[in-house]
Amino acid sequence: MIVAKNITKQYGNLQVLKGVDVEIRAGEIVAIVGSSGAGKSTLLHILGTLDKADSGSISISNTEINSLSAKKLSVFRNQKIGFVFQFHHLLPEFTAIENVCMPAFIAGTKKAIAEEKAKELLTLLGLENRLTHKPNELSGGEQQRVAIARALINNPSVVFADEPSGNLDSANARELNNLFLSLREKLNQTFVIVTHNEELANMADRKIQMRDGKIES
Repeated sequence: MIVAKNITKQYGNLQVLKGVDVEIRAGEIVAIVGSSGAGKSTLLHILGTLDKADSGSISISNTEINSLSAKKLSVFRNQKIGFVFQFHHLLPEFTAIENVCMPAFIAGTKKAIAEEKAKELLTLLGLENRLTHKPNELSGGEQQRVAIARALINNPSVVFADEPSGNLDSANARELNNLFLSLREKLNQTFVIVTHNEELANMADRKIQMRDGKIES
């Protein structure tokens, strides 16, 4: 479902990615691991279209990313890609359900339909009693689940997660790990996860080991 070939990226004199090839199948959970500075997050951001490679090609759901204009890429990202980050990036002035609805509103989904889908997702994630709570009224684990519901609202082809358990204690991190597995079983959701969490990496279908800007194994 994702095919990336010969991806390179350089910042100034620093070559961060040195010709990376990677393929991700639909419904697969893939963990990208490696030491700090190996190029993991840079690769994730490029695959997720948040950053642009210096060279190489990326196809997601049979769409060649390089062929899209900036406007079409923005629409594609909104409709086909979900993101979960270490820091939740929830809007503090909005409730859980309002935060989840944001990408759907951007996509032009009607308010009633977006809210119904958001309620379904928040209920699936065990937050049915937290719909009207604002982020500062939620625990770290609850905030991360709201962020996951937001990532799923537009039925994305793939969810990219960058250190999603990095800001959680061990109990919440373990719960998050199980949640990814559960969502794959229930929704056949594809996840690509950059993580230092060994337990999460070992639960993935496949681990991609990076070192010095290349895939080692």
